[in-house]
Amino acid sequence: MLLVLCVDLDDDLGRKTGVETPVVGREAVEDAAVALATADPEDSDVNVLFQGLHVLDDLRSTEDEEIEVAAVTGVDGSDVQANRVVGKEVDTVLAGLRTGEPVHAVVISDGAQDESVLPVIRSRVPIDSVRRVVVRQAQDLESMYYTMKQVLADPETRGTILVPLGVLLLIYPFVTIASLFDVPGAAVLGLISALLGLYSLFRGLGLEAVVDDAADRARNVLYAGRVTLITYVVAAALMVVGGAQGVEMLRTVEGGLRASPSAVHILAALVHGAIQWFAAAGVTSSLGQVTDEYLDDRFKWRYLNAPFYVLAIAIVLYAVSGFLLPPVSGVDTLTLTDLAVALTAGTLMGVLSTLTFAVAESRFPSASTAH
Repeated sequence: MLLVLCVDLDDDLGRKTGVETPVVGREAVEDAAVALATADPEDSDVNVLFQGLHVLDDLRSTEDEEIEVAAVTGVDGSDVQANRVVGKEVDTVLAGLRTGEPVHAVVISDGAQDESVLPVIRSRVPIDSVRRVVVRQAQDLESMYYTMKQVLADPETRGTILVPLGVLLLIYPFVTIASLFDVPGAAVLGLISALLGLYSLFRGLGLEAVVDDAADRARNVLYAGRVTLITYVVAAALMVVGGAQGVEMLRTVEGGLRASPSAVHILAALVHGAIQWFAAAGVTSSLGQVTDEYLDDRFKWRYLNAPFYVLAIAIVLYAVSGFLLPPVSGVDTLTLTDLAVALTAGTLMGVLSTLTFAVAESRFPSASTAH
């Protein structure tokens, strides 16, 4: 059996509340703690009693053996007499415990003075551990110490206070170092001011949560081996190339016209030059997404419509933009017949892909559809 023993060597409990000791049992110790807290809230023995209750509940949730709590007191004034009284109360507690098992104790105290009675207790029952309760008194220097300790222990408060303070303290050394390299001090001050301004906006707008979420998502994508990570990078590169090709086509049209091109010609040139590369980017990214859905057992046949829709739209835009281009050197314009064929082909591609994968999904349901 394990006994949680709360020690009050100078008998604050008995003197201030009139409670008879020893006090045995959780409810009795809790009532005694409340009574002492009501009589003298600043007494550190209040925390000893509540700490004993906390240890009792914690041990009962983790240990299989029987556990009990008790509070023993001495007398005020004489340490020798107080130790004798504590010894007698420990004997009373042990005699009242109805158990056939060996008893060992966990002693709770509030300082070295109370712990002077440990040899007396150890002579009566084995002691497994001694726990000292440190009370954070809210006065003067001690209050300042614990306040600073709590502030520095809080990551959010620490970052909010110490980072700007650190930057301010670095202003003088930065200016000194800059002067050694003939860099104007005003430039250093301006840079530090800009950094502090950005930091203040960052904290004020709460962007740290957005950045943390983005970093977590990127890390999860990397660790999960997502195919879309590669396909998105390739698609971005293809779109950059497509944009450059669209601009190149516009320059060709401008060089072949005597007057400035109209808004229709500008739009047609940009689309006609870039649409092939944009279509390749769309097909690449959609195939990557389909692959990831398949690897995650969420694949559905209709997902395969995406690359065909991209191709169908690309064919239509390519034909329309080619038909609207002016007939200049270096540009292959499309005829009305070419436009009709392209529009028909794009429409058929979209319709046939939709029907094909709808039939496939009805006859060969995927795992995600089946669930």
